[in-house]
Formats: sequence, structure tokens, C-alpha cells
Amino acid sequence: MTDLTLRPAAPADTAALSDLATRAFVAKFGHLYRPEDLASFLAASLSEPAIAAELANPDRVYRLAERGGELVGYCKIGLTCGFPDHARGRRVMELKQLYTAPEATGGGIGGQLMDWAMAEFAAREADEVQISVYAYNDGGHRFYRRYGFDKVADITFRVGEHLDEEFLFARML
Repeated sequence: MTDLTLRPAAPADTAALSDLATRAFVAKFGHLYRPEDLASFLAASLSEPAIAAELANPDRVYRLAERGGELVGYCKIGLTCGFPDHARGRRVMELKQLYTAPEATGGGIGGQLMDWAMAEFAAREADEVQISVYAYNDGGHRFYRRYGFDKVADITFRVGEHLDEEFLFARML
């Protein structure tokens, strides 16, 4: 197996990021939604124009994971607090997305990206990190708890017209 390489994202990565994000989201959660809700969410959040806008946002930092030159995962962090009503720290940042290609899940990619994210939060002097996690994603809950996160609030996440039950996980640094 080829070693994993982590690198910053560039505008030229937009199409590959959109493709991976769409495949990962649909594989994990697509069955939960009406087709029109899923299509609306994918267009608004994971399409090439949506990804391009996020890449251009100075409040976002991406790290790509490649194996053999192929994109197999990515992490996106937000440098400002996404859930200020639940903030306990003074410099709160957010893990916005951590996705792996469906065929690569379970291969340690998420752990390497999470290690990068935690180091990035520390380097940027965050004192708290927040993560929104689907309420019934038990594997995600276990993963984030290994990094010291725990549930601090019940929140929601919109997919089209559908509202998902979510948990806000957080960790003080």
C-alpha cells in the first residue's frame, strides 16, 4: 500500500473534492433523505461551485489526503466558531468536515487527518474545538471521543427541507 500524503488544497482540486465529498456523503447518509432533499443539499454544499467558494473563504483551511496521487480523504476546518450559543472558549474553532472515500474508510486516513486538524487548531491557538455529528452516527461518536470530544448540545443539520438530529461535540484545548 502506498504511503499517505497530506497537502493543502488548491483551486485545481475543486472537482476532485466535490466528487469525493458527494460520494462519501451519499454512501454514508444518502439513504436517509428524499431524493429532492439530497439533491438540494448536494447542490448547495458539495457541488463544484460550493466547494470553490469554500476554498476561497479565508476562514476555511483544507488538508487533502492522497494515496498514489489519488484523493482519498480531506479535512476542512473553520477558524471561527460555528455554534456561538454553545461556546465555552474565547477562541473557538470548528472541524467542519472530515471525509474519506467510501472505498478507503477504515484505513487510518481519518486518524491522520484528525491529527493534522488538532495540531492546526493548537498552532492557531484555539481554546475549544466544536464538531457537529449526526445523532445516530455511533462510529463517528466513538472516533471523536478518542480525541477527547464529547457531546455538549443537541442541534440540527438541514439537508434540503429535512432536519437531522445532530449532536454538538466539543473539546477544550
